[in-house]
Amino acid sequence: MSTIPPMPFPLRSDSYKLTHWRQYPPGTTEVYSYLESRGGRFPHTVFFGLQPYLRSYLAGSVVTSQDVETADRLAAAHFGRSGIFNRAGWMHIVEQHNGRLPVEIRAVAEGTPVPTHNVLMTIRNTDPACYWLTNFLETLLLKVWYPTTVATLSGALLHVIEGAMKRSGEEPGSANMMLHDFGYRGASSEETAGLGGAAHLVHFRTSDTLIANMVLRGHYARPNAPAGWMPSASVVATEHSTMTAWGRDHELEAYRNVLSEYPEGILSIVIDSFDVYRAAEEMFGGILHQQVLARDGLLVLRPDSGDPVQVLLHLLPMLADRFGSTRNHAGYRLLHPKIRLLWGDGIGLESVERILDNVLADGWSAANLIFGMGGALLQKVNRDTQKFAFKCSSATVNGELRDVFKDPITDPDKESKRGKLALIRTPRGLDTVHCPGNCEMAGDLLEVVFRNGEVLRHQSLEDIRAQAHSY
Repeated sequence: MSTIPPMPFPLRSDSYKLTHWRQYPPGTTEVYSYLESRGGRFPHTVFFGLQPYLRSYLAGSVVTSQDVETADRLAAAHFGRSGIFNRAGWMHIVEQHNGRLPVEIRAVAEGTPVPTHNVLMTIRNTDPACYWLTNFLETLLLKVWYPTTVATLSGALLHVIEGAMKRSGEEPGSANMMLHDFGYRGASSEETAGLGGAAHLVHFRTSDTLIANMVLRGHYARPNAPAGWMPSASVVATEHSTMTAWGRDHELEAYRNVLSEYPEGILSIVIDSFDVYRAAEEMFGGILHQQVLARDGLLVLRPDSGDPVQVLLHLLPMLADRFGSTRNHAGYRLLHPKIRLLWGDGIGLESVERILDNVLADGWSAANLIFGMGGALLQKVNRDTQKFAFKCSSATVNGELRDVFKDPITDPDKESKRGKLALIRTPRGLDTVHCPGNCEMAGDLLEVVFRNGEVLRHQSLEDIRAQAHSY
């Protein structure tokens, strides 16, 4: 069930794009545009999330005569007069292409880290009569900025955690289990949670955003994936309601109950409902000590209130005193293997860096910690985080191929690329170059992923994870 009512495809754009078909030069037969990140917070982007848009919105016959009729009527009401909507153009797609979109889209492989200021995707019309369709599709296709930005942020977080693991003498391979997605409830919509949560799972393996698994199962499963394939794992965990419902005077009973109910596997318990230090030292480290050690699994305590550095640096020696600790080969201290700490409140890239730097400076291994991240992972990003832009760079007018560009004197950073483009590997790394004709250039990393209504490339999550970690 969607909160958005069924929508005719010819209305899936910004309103003003309905007027653009009469604004191109007479004799225009091809419009070619591209997507890029013009800079931003990170020096590269991890391209991800195009496949669901192609499969959900563009594939197959997506325009009917009834869609055109409805769109024409609604556009007239929207603009207050008739003749604005390109009825003849859309009916051409219905009658000549059976409602399939006559465009070709090329894109870099999903999962590829691409330095900013480089082309990520291109699109052109394949029917000269549909020159206006290329940039009509900007509104839909540009939304790939969101999963790409989340994948980029998540990759940066993995890099930070892996670095801290290495610095504190630990193998970094388990770092992809150390940042849990808590963002479902904080996302702006079901689709946002699904796409953003899926993007996080390019790099990590744990999540509580169940809809992300559904997106990946639906759009990124291998052809032979088992029916029960789940891209991420989760654990049994408490929340404040299940602990505080027992009342302050029965906090111990609440903890004892959950330990009894789940005697095996990973168990996460929130401990800041009242006195976090008393809960850790006297209850788990004292009265419940033997019950904790008798469990066949890991107990993760979540002290989610206050300054994380101060609280964690207080709890680490306290739990080491109660449960014991060891030193790894690099001299960093590690809690008893049945105890870890999780911080999941207000977590972002900067706070993860701050926490890990301080914990390591105090002699503790990064492997003592797990993080949960919600709003800052799935919601505190926007199109300008990586300055995404979709621009026309080439057009054919009266048989002449011409470069198209903008070059505002008031903002040189907004100068756009010119001509048809390819992405190639050079000794310096990935680089955007001009290419002739329809861009059939050897070594071009932009692959045809969609042509005339058909999705031509399918990548599995495993493919994408391998791609992301091959650079």
